[in-house]
Amino acid sequence: MSDAVIRIFSDIHYGDRLSRAHRLAQLQPLLAGIDRLVLNGDTLDTRAGPNPAHTERCRAEVADFVARAGVPVTFLTGNHDPDFSDQHMLELADGEIFVIHGDVLFESIVPWGHDAEPIRREVRAALAALPPGADRQLEARVAAFRRVAASLRQRHQAERHPLKYAYRFLTDTVWPPPSALNMLRAWRDLPRLAAALAREHRPRARFAIVGHTHRPGVWTPPGGVVVINTGSFSPPFGGALVDVSPSKLTVRRIEARGGTFHPGRTLAEFALGRTVAAARHHAA
Repeated sequence: MSDAVIRIFSDIHYGDRLSRAHRLAQLQPLLAGIDRLVLNGDTLDTRAGPNPAHTERCRAEVADFVARAGVPVTFLTGNHDPDFSDQHMLELADGEIFVIHGDVLFESIVPWGHDAEPIRREVRAALAALPPGADRQLEARVAAFRRVAASLRQRHQAERHPLKYAYRFLTDTVWPPPSALNMLRAWRDLPRLAAALAREHRPRARFAIVGHTHRPGVWTPPGGVVVINTGSFSPPFGGALVDVSPSKLTVRRIEARGGTFHPGRTLAEFALGRTVAAARHHAA
């Protein structure tokens, strides 16, 4: 390979019944031909829950998979794995690319969640407890969000019984009806919020790469920052990946074939190197 390639995707949610990645070996084709892998949060759920043996087994299986991956793996934290790494964000391509999971965009972390309002109160309290001025520093804000996320317990994510899982998933995410409306609002607002976050805290960034809301896409809100969401390994939308080489950034679908996951069709391509933005942007 002439150009080193860094591949980024997110929200595997390994160990959650809804994830289509039932075995980590299914991800192996996504590691072929790359030089580094970045997993942008919610790789698994490390929070306390009613089935600690399952959580520890998932931790061990992820660690074993990474040890055998054959390429370096960088873990960024998400709200489901807030303690799995001490790295919460990443800059690539001389600051042109800013990578962060994305839950920090929402004061309630998961605005469509059953417990959004209590979480919002906890986040506000955590930010208020920061030293004067620290609440305006992104690193301090994200650390406060991680402390709140770590204090939350797993809910439907820890349920092993399929019918109970389905019921708890629905009551945690799309019921009562305002939850579904809040989810739609989060999908609508994420590109604008991610672009604003990058402009304020990483002004050199031309690209903001996030996950969290499980809706893949590429957007260019007013202000010039391209926002890329890599989706997830859960239905209904599936996921996307971002390949970063010295000369370009490429967004591709992640496709399931024969029980394994592979890089699929190109959704968008952008030149890197502080050149005039040249993009070939395909309909998602």
